[in-house]
Amino acid sequence: MAEDLVLVHRENGLAEVTLNRPDALNALSAALRNRIAEVFTQLAEDTAVEVIILTGAGRAFTVGLDLKELGGEQAPETTLSSTDLSDAIAAVGKPVIGAVNGFAITGGFEIALMCDFLIASPAARFADTHARVGVVPGWGLSQRLPRLIGINRAKELSLTGNFLDAETACAWGLVNRVVAAGELLPVCRQLARDIMSTDKATRDEIRRIMDAGWHSTLDNGLDIEQQASRAHARQEVRADKVAARRAQIQDRGRSQSG
Repeated sequence: MAEDLVLVHRENGLAEVTLNRPDALNALSAALRNRIAEVFTQLAEDTAVEVIILTGAGRAFTVGLDLKELGGEQAPETTLSSTDLSDAIAAVGKPVIGAVNGFAITGGFEIALMCDFLIASPAARFADTHARVGVVPGWGLSQRLPRLIGINRAKELSLTGNFLDAETACAWGLVNRVVAAGELLPVCRQLARDIMSTDKATRDEIRRIMDAGWHSTLDNGLDIEQQASRAHARQEVRADKVAARRAQIQDRGRSQSG
């Protein structure tokens, strides 16, 4: 069934989304791309979901476009929908944690870069093979990757097509941390719970202005932040709420510093 291509588990505000073509290393067939777009469109509308973890089944996060379909060796089982998966992920409006369990190659690398941040297992491997396949990136890799790791490192990866291991990816700032494979999802779940423990309206606005500024200049980003801060203060900040949160922050600080 088409829905089995993407497994979705919802619990206590968290949705875990697992790409589920392990025998094909989660290659992005037309059917899988359609299903990803459908799932993220549904999650955008699900008010009970606050944070999303995206991962892959088996040995890969996803190895990118299904080259058998792309090369005409295998006919697609379906036609692509009008909603592109990159548009659906961008429009989800909720933090997306990428749990990179294995290969994240080309289009799979691009999907990883769509996440708000990445946690990787030691088995994670990143590669941009667009130049080797003969396809120009279309999901943002050429723009996002240089902003994350620097233009020279991004050029090295994209112009050679060489693989990047998890530890180097962490040293370069592509992933936030590398954890044991058995700890990958537990760590991501704890981070999701940490996110959900914050004030939703505030974190949503912080995420929005971070993204808006990242796609703009520093000057424009500072203006975006100032306008958002003033509007939020008028609508959301009250003395009683700040006092209550101050006590919570102090308790949390003591527990994390003990």
